Formats: sequence, C-alpha cells, structure tokens
Amino acid sequence: MTTIDDALQRDQAIADLDWHVFPGGTERDVFRAPSGGLARMRLGEHDAPRVVLVPGVAGSKEDFVLLFPLLAAAGYRVESYDIAGHYESAEAGPRHLDPPRDSYDYALFVDDLIAILEDGGPAHVLGYSFAGLVTELALVERPDLFRSLTLMAAPPATGQVFRGVKHIGPISDMSPHRAAGLILWGIRYNLNRTPPGRIAFVRERLGVTRRACIDDVVGLMMSTPDFADAVAAVDIPKLIAVGDQDLWPQAQHDAYAARIGARVATYPTGHAPCETAPHQLARDMLRLFADAR
Repeated sequence: MTTIDDALQRDQAIADLDWHVFPGGTERDVFRAPSGGLARMRLGEHDAPRVVLVPGVAGSKEDFVLLFPLLAAAGYRVESYDIAGHYESAEAGPRHLDPPRDSYDYALFVDDLIAILEDGGPAHVLGYSFAGLVTELALVERPDLFRSLTLMAAPPATGQVFRGVKHIGPISDMSPHRAAGLILWGIRYNLNRTPPGRIAFVRERLGVTRRACIDDVVGLMMSTPDFADAVAAVDIPKLIAVGDQDLWPQAQHDAYAARIGARVATYPTGHAPCETAPHQLARDMLRLFADAR
C-alpha cells in the first residue's frame, strides 16, 4: 500500500499515453447482455475477488486503463465494459430487448449491469458519473450482487441533476438534445485541456457512440428518481470519490455521502479521478474492499 504522498506523486508523474492499450494479460470478450453484445475487458486471476468498473455517458472501459493494473496487482479480478450505445457496444440498445423498446432507459442499463454481475458472482462495483446512478439502482434491486459500492464523480442529487452543476446550473433547463449537444461540444473542443493522446481517443469513440443514446441518457439525468434512502438501507461499505474541481460542488457530495452512509475521498483533480488520480483512487478503493471483508 502506498502512502498518501507516494500515491499523489505517482499520479502527478503520469505521462500522456495511448488509451487503447490495456495491460498485458487483459482478456477481451463480448458479453451477451439483455440489450445486446457488450464489449468487455478483464484482468486478474479468474478466482480472485471481482471488481466491476462501469463507465458513464460518452465514456468507455478504456477510462479505467490506469486502474486495471493497480487493482489486479492487489489480487483482484478487474472488469469493465462499454455500456449500451457506446463505443464498442454501440450496436447494443433498446431494439434488442424483448419486447423491443424505443429508447434507452434506466431499466436497460440496470438490467445489463445485473446480468454482468450475475456472470461471475458478487463484486465490488464502481459507477462513474451517470453510471453511479445506474449502480445505485442496481444495488437497490440486487444487493446480493454487491460487496461494496464506489460512486466516482456521480451526481449527488435527484430530479434535474444538472441544476447543481457549477456555473451552468442556472441555465441547464433545456431540452435533453440541446444539453447533450453542449456537453459533446465541450468534450470535442477539449475545454478541460486533456493531453493529446487522451483527447484523440475521446474524439475517436465519440465518432461511433450513438448520439440518440447520449440524448436519452441526458434526459434520464434530468429526471433522476430519489433512491438515496434505499441505497442507505443496504449495509455495505460505500465510497464517494471526487475531484475537488468536480462538476458538482463538494458540499453536495458531502451531504449525499452523509445521507447514504458513505465515506468521501477528494482528490486534487477534476471529473475523472480514474484518469488523473488512479493511484490515490486505487488506494482508497482497496481500503474500502478491506472494510467489506
């Protein structure tokens, strides 16, 4: 286990990289989920305790490239997958459901996650941003499949969650399609000034991720149900991991953590600790996993 200072120093030393490349030994497959084929990556011993990392809207499994070797080296079987409509799972979606549906909804993403978790047994689960909402709903529905829950940069709110976002909250009441367009514009034009290798990969995957899916997900985030009390009632260790420059204010994350019974870890970064603070994040996740034991 690294010290706090050592983890910070390791994170500060991260160089630009090719985000397509997973560590040696990583296994790739396509999981047959209710919504269709989901591209999946897995690393670690087959009989090791599981960790499932779920990417958010406009994201992909590659967001966790830097976490994979850290958690696998600590003795865990690390897994991630592209959610329906995204990157290498772009063909998965509501038309494959039985019966088919017209749009992406919470039930689609929750049912896919539950199927992933059933394929191997209970796991420590991390949900990133929108996927934090999905993991909370899955936890409420199937608590037997969760050993712990980490919410990384997840909306600490209900209803129209963008109202709480720093700076743009007061102007966030618009159609989901328009809001999604603004989000995508900010990503493509690299307003966060991410390194060249990272932004090149991000633009590549946006080129194949379905815009209709992003519109639907943004709409879902504008009408998030209040499930916090049900999440709090599930007695497993919980962690809220955020950057101090996250989209939502720290006070909102702290208040939500108190409501669901989670500890809070805050890092000197933005909305993506898995990219810019993976050593600090892995350190705190491993502490959480120890609590679950």
